[in-house]
Amino acid sequence: MKGRILAAIAGVLVLAGVAVAYVGFASARSHDVAATGAVSLSPGPRLLFRSTADADRGHVATVSATDPGGARTVSPLSCSRVYAAGGTGLCLRPDGDLTTYQLVVLDAHLASQREIPLVGLPNRARVSASGRMLAWTVFVTGDSYNGGMFSTRAGILDTATGELAGTLEDYTVTVDGQPYQAADLNFWGVTFTRDDRHFYATMSTAGHRYLVAGDFAAHTVRTLRENVECPSLSPDGTRVAFKSAVDGDPARGWRLAVLDLARSTVTPLAETRSVDDQPAWLDEHTIGYGVPRSPGHADVWAVPADGSGAARLLIPEAESPAALG
Repeated sequence: MKGRILAAIAGVLVLAGVAVAYVGFASARSHDVAATGAVSLSPGPRLLFRSTADADRGHVATVSATDPGGARTVSPLSCSRVYAAGGTGLCLRPDGDLTTYQLVVLDAHLASQREIPLVGLPNRARVSASGRMLAWTVFVTGDSYNGGMFSTRAGILDTATGELAGTLEDYTVTVDGQPYQAADLNFWGVTFTRDDRHFYATMSTAGHRYLVAGDFAAHTVRTLRENVECPSLSPDGTRVAFKSAVDGDPARGWRLAVLDLARSTVTPLAETRSVDDQPAWLDEHTIGYGVPRSPGHADVWAVPADGSGAARLLIPEAESPAALG
């Protein structure tokens, strides 16, 4: 966990520094960028992402789902992490300098609906299929049990009621069917079910990383199985895509897989590289994810969800993908 956090925090700092330089700047279009049109989060056959191209690094952009490597439409909005569903967007971005950040709730036209200060560096973002529920993960420091190392905080916002859970660490926790309390609880990588009440996430404690099922209304989480990180629920609600540490050791990297919730079977995916990202379902059959290519640059790749085929480049110079259709 510590190795993953230190590596990720370095990358976030680089991206955040670049994003600060670009906040409020409407970038010039590169040769493969659409010259006209505006980015919309309304449902449709498009893929949303964060650009890592030099001309518009950090800016929110979209491409056609049928031609993801083709022309892109780029907005003036910059985010460190972005996600959208149901016409609602979530942007995690710097707020004036390298030490302060904010969560921005976006409407379908990228207009800010609410801004919430964040304590920590942005890392993960998710929106429920309806657009009602938002979740995020940040890195934080200062936890006494962690010896000055970075920890995580995961929060959830109900945009319909305004209810805000700033950290899941306040929830009642059950481990293997028994009540559990510990100072070293960490949560990250939330993904929502379609009822806008239940969710899945990763919880770590005492050297173990668990897939947990959560209840936003009851403020509870319970463990389901070990060595599951950054879960992503399929559109039909039957499967969870995730990354797992090789041999249970994050220092050896991560591999992508899909868990069938009813059968409790795991299918390794055809991507053989280490992927440190929360995968996204682009449709019922395809998983998308970001892979760094060099400092400040990344590409979005895709792989079949059934373990067949091979990984393929989907969107060059991109990360933080989300299917809008």
